[in-house]
Amino acid sequence: MYTIEVDGMACDGCEANVIDALSAVPGVESADADHERGIATADGDVDVDALVAAIEEAGYGATA
Repeated sequence: MYTIEVDGMACDGCEANVIDALSAVPGVESADADHERGIATADGDVDVDALVAAIEEAGYGATA
């Protein structure tokens, strides 16, 4: 499981955007996000750089 720090999530809608972005990455089996903690998690056979890129493309800052 990968945990990524996410900047810019402010609400449940932001969490949904990040989860959707992570879920679209090939190899991701599950994804979750928590705007209050500023993190997202993803599980699966995937490169962490692809996860960071997906979050950034969704409009948020991300650090693995």
